[in-house]
Amino acid sequence: MKSLSQNKSRKDVKYDSSASTAMTAVALQDHLVRSLSLQDTLPKKKINHKLPVSPLKHKNKSSQKRTECQQKKKVNKEEKEYVLDPKLPPLTLAQKLGLVEAPEQGLSDKEWQAVKSQSIARHDSQRPCVICKEDFGIQQQVLLSCSHVFHRTCLEAFEKFSGRKTCPMCRKEQYQKRVIHEGAKEYRIKCAIKIQAAWRGYVVYSWYTNLRQTIPPNDPGLRKRFYEDKLQSITDRLLCSTEASSQSVDRLMSEIDESIASSRNIMSQVGKQHFQCITEGEWEQIQLKAVERCTMDCPICIMPLSQQGLYKDGASKRPTVLLSCSHVFHVTCIMAFEEFAVNEQHICPVCRSTYSKKTL
Repeated sequence: MKSLSQNKSRKDVKYDSSASTAMTAVALQDHLVRSLSLQDTLPKKKINHKLPVSPLKHKNKSSQKRTECQQKKKVNKEEKEYVLDPKLPPLTLAQKLGLVEAPEQGLSDKEWQAVKSQSIARHDSQRPCVICKEDFGIQQQVLLSCSHVFHRTCLEAFEKFSGRKTCPMCRKEQYQKRVIHEGAKEYRIKCAIKIQAAWRGYVVYSWYTNLRQTIPPNDPGLRKRFYEDKLQSITDRLLCSTEASSQSVDRLMSEIDESIASSRNIMSQVGKQHFQCITEGEWEQIQLKAVERCTMDCPICIMPLSQQGLYKDGASKRPTVLLSCSHVFHVTCIMAFEEFAVNEQHICPVCRSTYSKKTL
């Protein structure tokens, strides 16, 4: 009985060893056939069992398919990311059994996302390309399996120039390439920011110019210029609206002179009524303002004023006059100024305001 069992076990071992050797032989033969491309290279003819279609329907269907394919290609090129390396052939039986060394397989989508997250964390897409030192813009951007980013054309030129496939940054060999669009996204964001800034600047500038044209500024110099520009624009519009003949211009200027004369008469009457009502207390306040101003010379003749009525020590004895605008002059100087301005309303030589006088 023992001899029979031993004989059976020996037969099983021989059968298993022969089966394993046959399997390895088949696997190695299949691997050699595939590696040496000894398969049948003649293409097999496909038999079409469908019914014939009319040429018009065939043209319409083909045109629709072309347009759909073109639209899909555009969407895929703009949005989708894809690997540039060719797909590796499936593993042979010898490679699966470990008889022949298997080539390195491509990265999966999750692994590519992990590599891309490393590049995004370093802000590589926001910086210029390492090879050409220019921003990525809308040009195609390539992500390597070592998480470095370059222009596609720059990387291809580098590979052609160097003659080998190594990363320009970390010198990693036999890397994998994948087209991404992070640089284009950053470029679009920058363009949108520039457009928004330009539009907001235009809106603020137009609002400010409208404000400057409607509301006068607080600064006296700018306020004067504002009213000068307003008057200039009004006169320009009046001249443009009137006829080009000299008679119409003369009539317009005469009407303006008449309106100015009537307004001056009205203002002089109002000023006289106002200055006739000045009391002694108001004159004392005006005199105190003149004392606080500390004017030592007459603004007309630039000579020392008579100090009587202003200070205790009298320096000269020429009579002085105090105006209601708190300015002090020599009597002879102000009389000469009034005689010089004949047929006009008397105004102060300093502040150009109407006044009433009081001798000191």
